[in-house]
Amino acid sequence: MTATHLIVHPAPVEEIPATNYAVTVNGQPVFTHHARVSAHPLNQVWPGYQRPLDQTEIASFASWDMTAPVEVVVVSARPVREVRVRPSSRGIRPVVDGNTIRFTLAKPGQLTVEVNGTHQALHLFANPQEEKAPAPKDTNVRYFGPGVHCPGVITMTSNQTVYLAGGAVVYGIIVAEKADNITIRGRGILDGSKFDRFSGNGLINTLGCSNVVIEGITLRDPQVWTVIPVACRQVHIKNIKLIGLWRYNADGIDFVNSQHCTVEDSFIRSFDDSIVFKGLTGWANFKCNAEPVTDMQVRRCVIWNDWGRALEIGAETVASEISDLRFEDCDIIHTTHVAMDVQNGDRGRCHNIRFQNIRVEMDDDFSAPVYQERQDQTYTVKADTSYVSPLIGLEIIHCMWSQDHDTRGHIYDIQFKDITVTARRTPPSYLRGFDAEHIVQDVTIENLRINGERMTDLNKGGFNQNEFVRKVTLR
Repeated sequence: MTATHLIVHPAPVEEIPATNYAVTVNGQPVFTHHARVSAHPLNQVWPGYQRPLDQTEIASFASWDMTAPVEVVVVSARPVREVRVRPSSRGIRPVVDGNTIRFTLAKPGQLTVEVNGTHQALHLFANPQEEKAPAPKDTNVRYFGPGVHCPGVITMTSNQTVYLAGGAVVYGIIVAEKADNITIRGRGILDGSKFDRFSGNGLINTLGCSNVVIEGITLRDPQVWTVIPVACRQVHIKNIKLIGLWRYNADGIDFVNSQHCTVEDSFIRSFDDSIVFKGLTGWANFKCNAEPVTDMQVRRCVIWNDWGRALEIGAETVASEISDLRFEDCDIIHTTHVAMDVQNGDRGRCHNIRFQNIRVEMDDDFSAPVYQERQDQTYTVKADTSYVSPLIGLEIIHCMWSQDHDTRGHIYDIQFKDITVTARRTPPSYLRGFDAEHIVQDVTIENLRINGERMTDLNKGGFNQNEFVRKVTLR
């Protein structure tokens, strides 16, 4: 392979290296970064507080750019008993020799290497080669070159680009309000660790913007949510990596009252909902007006959910319409609460929603999630392997997140197709309407396979429903 087929960016000297793994790609050393992640599914009810570090652990990640197959060699600092490379759909069977793990990666994508279980995992981010990087002196570009930068809050205006070059670590927050034609891109790291829990509103906030591109960067350690397009149009998110989401309510990507948006080829490891579509009355002092949530696409993403819901609509659904949503060709490699759900807590008419070709892995060593009853409570790891998180949830509810207190919504025309599940046992699923006027109806589940068996019976498939559900087809 020529040098142009593999690009490895050096890390700043100030960046603390992870020590659990050494990584080489085609014989070239790759820096392994550290990221704080949740050690156990122990959470605090909102609004919570700054999470104690003793509930967390250090994970590792490494990244590079490639345009042809590469050989990846990982040396573990711990004795290796077993190794799993996820997503399993990539079909990677590593060769293990002592503490050395070796495999070929045929194309770009995101992987986890899990040694002796899910704790202290290694995350590998293989990017496609970057094209047409902006010039550092372009007057429309806020350019962050290799090294450490501490800009604080970066405010974007229309027709502007923020560029994080490979080898850059930028401690900051990006905010844009009513800005059009903006781009955030590169191969660097945007890090929110210098901000306390309530000192900001996420790592990237785009409020009332249109024609937004977010591409290529890694986002680490947000204060609460991470990427938040609010009342936006034409937002295209591609090949971003979210890691180090350990604080309470550390959502991944939250689309709020937005339209015509896509997320593709991205990795999200979150400590709350991973990719979610919501309707709110406002965010960060920016008011929403029940704008519709429509024409949204999520495809070819890898999800690791340490708490919450992996692919979700709701629970807040203050929107005139929530429709034409597609989740396609995604891997949920870990999840704790619900893998795929529509949780309608407000007025929204949730319909024409499709989950297709979703692969869910529930065969890990996760234990049941627990809400703290007191701040000094610790998580008790149990040898019980019976807990399996729910697979599908459709429900119309009034809950603590509801903002329409006197109005309930609807759920109808929902399809799950070609869903493949690997689990320790059949995961539960639930369908729940609110009352006779607010029902869940017209739900189709086609080609659901659990541990290789195609489900044709709702009871055997783990489905439970209340009296306010109509026209459910499993085939």
